[in-house]
Amino acid sequence: MTIPDAYKKVPLMYQAQTAGRSQLQYAAAAAENVERWVSEWIEKAYSNEEQWVNEPQTRTYTLNWRFVTNGGQDDGIIRPVIGAFGLPYYPGSSMKGAFLRFCTQSQGERYCGKKLEQGDSQPGILRFHGGYPTDNSWQENLVDLVHPQQEWQVKSNDTNQRARGETAFSLISLYEPEFKFSISSNIILDEEEWQTIWEIWQKAMVAGLGCRVSAGYGQTKLKSENIIYTAHLQGQGMASMLLDKTPEFRPNIFKAALRGHGLRIFGGLTSAENADSLIETLLGGVTGDGKVGLLAINWVNDEKPEYGIFNDGHPADTYKVKGELRFALTRQLPKNKQQALTKLIKTLTRFAMVLGGFGKSWRRADHRLFYPGYYTQNQRQSLIGCHWTWGKKSLQTKSDRHNVALKLNEVTAMIEKVISAAREWMELENIPPLDYQQSHQNRSYANWRESWHPAKVQVWVRIAENATDAQGLPWFHGMGNNIIYHSDLTGRMGQIGRLWHRMYPQVKFLKSNKDPNKLIHKETGKYLELLTFFPDNSPVSEDFQKFLDEVQPYFDILWESQPE
Repeated sequence: MTIPDAYKKVPLMYQAQTAGRSQLQYAAAAAENVERWVSEWIEKAYSNEEQWVNEPQTRTYTLNWRFVTNGGQDDGIIRPVIGAFGLPYYPGSSMKGAFLRFCTQSQGERYCGKKLEQGDSQPGILRFHGGYPTDNSWQENLVDLVHPQQEWQVKSNDTNQRARGETAFSLISLYEPEFKFSISSNIILDEEEWQTIWEIWQKAMVAGLGCRVSAGYGQTKLKSENIIYTAHLQGQGMASMLLDKTPEFRPNIFKAALRGHGLRIFGGLTSAENADSLIETLLGGVTGDGKVGLLAINWVNDEKPEYGIFNDGHPADTYKVKGELRFALTRQLPKNKQQALTKLIKTLTRFAMVLGGFGKSWRRADHRLFYPGYYTQNQRQSLIGCHWTWGKKSLQTKSDRHNVALKLNEVTAMIEKVISAAREWMELENIPPLDYQQSHQNRSYANWRESWHPAKVQVWVRIAENATDAQGLPWFHGMGNNIIYHSDLTGRMGQIGRLWHRMYPQVKFLKSNKDPNKLIHKETGKYLELLTFFPDNSPVSEDFQKFLDEVQPYFDILWESQPE
């Protein structure tokens, strides 16, 4: 008896990744396949009743966001390793490798083994059994998305079309899972030594487990000894949507922002090839055999993100978050390089905070706060913009005073400091930074849309007296200036413009009577209204340039491009 379309009855997990069978990778075309793949998997996965191992030495940890260890068995899609009873697990071999990285030589030889002179090996005393989820909550929110946009966001001069390969990809990852890890020994150890062993494992966990750790995956709330910079931030904006329409605040937005701004700054100081290489050194990349970056970025929420729904006409899920952004080294560096890298990360973070924001629609100020009339005039308008501020913990000491641009001239100083930090890092990497005037003459810098070079970018600024005194925002919507309305300068759905608009709150600092080393910050109610403009040779760009130079009475230029 012949079964018609028999292959359709085979679970997608066992079907080839090819057209007409199990295509999972491209999210836009494979949403139904991905959901079916996950459903078939968890339907047959057994509950873990904690009898999976008889060893007494176990510890349980909760991962801070998402976690995945690439199973490597499905072409074109990343999904977890699947072990006994269909459960996702962290392999013992991976656990041993992560543990060994944080051992001293003597600890590594005792616990993990060593090679002998004759070519044989001597095993260590420990056996690493890996980790399993402690309950069935791992089955929730499994379908994840990865959406590379580096070319489109920074480099492409024509953004009406996406760069090849920059589309949404499906990924199967575990959301905030609780994992139990187990280690045994072939000899009896006292409690003090077991304490040392678990302290080593905690250091390994802090560095991140699995893949995509530099983007925030596989991280815990444990604090690393290798952290070189932290910033307390709070923000609101549009939440990302998963394939099942579930909203999610995704901490990988911070890596995307720092990667993009690093490319912009380096792109104005060296060739495109060198700028790409510098960023891959810092944050990893896939060029050639791939490269593990020097930095892992971790976001730890103070509390669960607050989600909401905006607008019945064009509904969008929103988030509000508060937390700590951490930058940790993935390996040790000489003191001079660590100091230079810390300075670069501090200044890049401040650059991102002052001139833009993080996540979806980061190039625009949050219209709910700064242009509410946009929605009262037409209640069916879609949500635009985001808003980020420093948290209280980042505004407590005298050194914090220098991390926040408060006055007009301090914006210029902020830009100069990030450029100076980038130059210092480049010199340590043996890539001499270009002189702006010379590179302008011979066009030796990266010819990207948003390279941060005086020939490519302008920054304009004014003081807004209150939240609704945003003079530039109406221009984007044809009010008071029709030059840029519905133009390529402002951008639209599926196309990125050449203007950033930011409302950055001004804060004043008062001395604390209780502690002379601490300051009390107070909001003034005023804002730095910042307009970042990347002009090109188009007629609309030239017309807007004339408007800024000759007509508008509000903005003063702080960072000026030179004529081509």
